[in-house]
Amino acid sequence: MKTGYTIKYQAKIHFIKATVVDCIDVLARKSYKDYIIDCLNFCINNKSIILYGYVVMSNYLHLIVQANNDELSNLLRDFIKFIIKTISEKIQNDAERKREWMLERFKKATESRTRNKNYQF
Repeated sequence: MKTGYTIKYQAKIHFIKATVVDCIDVLARKSYKDYIIDCLNFCINNKSIILYGYVVMSNYLHLIVQANNDELSNLLRDFIKFIIKTISEKIQNDAERKREWMLERFKKATESRTRNKNYQF
């Protein structure tokens, strides 16, 4: 059984909101925001995504996007998966003062998910 939101009209413009688990303010750190913007630029230049606008807040991300040649759901899946993996690794390796607490919250959130085994971001 599939879980999560399904994009029915892959070629249309969509408004996407991605929220961090428990509204943790991970994205308040400039280095993480900059990393997300770098990833968006990569997707624009290499993954046929058309980005009309975005907002990176302390605990969520808004995107107005469209897929140029590929399915939007595949592009977003890969984008979010890559960001989750990399930011989770950065939290583990950086001198993040709330590291243990955040990783515990991300780990606990996987208990109700079937797809994510390590961390739900």
